[in-house]
Amino acid sequence: MNRNNYYGMGNVAGVTDAEFCPDCPTQTIYDPPITQYENYYHPQLVNVVQNIETVKQHHCCPVYKHIYTHTEKNVMVSSAKRRKYAKASSKKR
Repeated sequence: MNRNNYYGMGNVAGVTDAEFCPDCPTQTIYDPPITQYENYYHPQLVNVVQNIETVKQHHCCPVYKHIYTHTEKNVMVSSAKRRKYAKASSKKR
């Protein structure tokens, strides 16, 4: 829409639509008031009594103590068996 034609004025001598601005009356509106607070703090002594109770708890917990036993036994090994097994194993290779 042509802004100048809206007001029924047409083009003003040599002024383009982008440069034209009609004289509009100034309006004043009022927003609701804003409340602003200023806080001031003053020290006030307050005694706080705190009771402390100590409870001593005793617990049994396992502590592992390893005890080792040792046994010995004598086994007779025949040397003839060793040779027999040695020969058989070398043939397989």
